[in-house]
Amino acid sequence: MTELIFLVESAPEGGFTARALGASIFTEADDVAGLHENVRDAVRCHFEPGAEPKLVRLHFVRDEVITV
Repeated sequence: MTELIFLVESAPEGGFTARALGASIFTEADDVAGLHENVRDAVRCHFEPGAEPKLVRLHFVRDEVITV
């Protein structure tokens, strides 16, 4: 695997959640800097040394609600 994509969303209670697409990896953090570190740690824990992806992409998704 050369690339792993995480879907990042705002958590209802604050902070962010990140779920990998194509792998069963999930993590969360209070801020973006913490999310970067937690994603790195989760990827290292999930894959054997040397088998981890070379690139991790964070895809931030946000919903916006407006009144009409």
